[in-house]
Amino acid sequence: MTPAIRRHTISTAYSVCGGLTRKAARNFYLAFLLLPAEMRRSIYAAYAFSRRVDDIADGAAAPPRKQVLLDRCRQDVHRAAKGSARRWDPVSVALADAMVRHRIPAEYLLGLIDGMEMDLRVNRYSRFDDLFQYCYRAASLVGLICIEIFGYRGAEEARRHAIDLGIAMQLTNILRDVSEDASRGRIYLPSEDLARFGVSEEELRGGRSSPEFRRLMAFQVGRARTYFRRGRELLPLVDPAGRLCVQTLGAVYIRLLDLIEAREYDVLSSRVRISSPAKLRLALGAWLGAAPSW
Repeated sequence: MTPAIRRHTISTAYSVCGGLTRKAARNFYLAFLLLPAEMRRSIYAAYAFSRRVDDIADGAAAPPRKQVLLDRCRQDVHRAAKGSARRWDPVSVALADAMVRHRIPAEYLLGLIDGMEMDLRVNRYSRFDDLFQYCYRAASLVGLICIEIFGYRGAEEARRHAIDLGIAMQLTNILRDVSEDASRGRIYLPSEDLARFGVSEEELRGGRSSPEFRRLMAFQVGRARTYFRRGRELLPLVDPAGRLCVQTLGAVYIRLLDLIEAREYDVLSSRVRISSPAKLRLALGAWLGAAPSW
């Protein structure tokens, strides 16, 4: 253990990450509670770091300052891969311990930073292939980090399905947040799809859903469900201790798609949300061994 690690005890560092996760991880926290304690705290460290990177990209700082902060995060990853950490930073301390403990490749975390960095310079995606690359970096790499913590068999097959599940979840986030993102100048829906269905960017900011927009959204939901079907194949490959967490996360996100469909794809007038009791029911269903709903 390095002097930097000793300055902030590992147990304290994990406790801080747990508090950050409990406060910020609205759609994840209940699923994380299904994990064994040691596995859960490593997930907290990974989440706290990814949340930090995401908050930098979405924050109010000027782009040059954001770049400086993201570069600092890269330095933290390089240190963590060697079992070291920035002084007095609990997230870095916990991340270093988790990376070494679970042999998490540094390239996963560095790629995640690259994904958040895309939000500093890219606010439109011409084709789905371009959006796929963003989703891979922003979400699939998180899935790859998670299965290193959970344990898995099947090597490349498991990693492929973890990528699929990450794509599905990020596409769902994008569909839920169309209006909010558009108001911030970001259009994640591919331009080729907007043109195909006759939907303008102005409509995304307007708060009213046209028949054309609903058809566009139906297509996007179908695409997300395709990736969920592929991602579901990860479940039998993940070690049992982590399987309930994966199952619950998938169920929560599928529920978001169900709610989008139920309101006839109107995500422009208000944000789609899952109530806390509904999330609890989904988590309880996984814990009781209910068949996956996705």
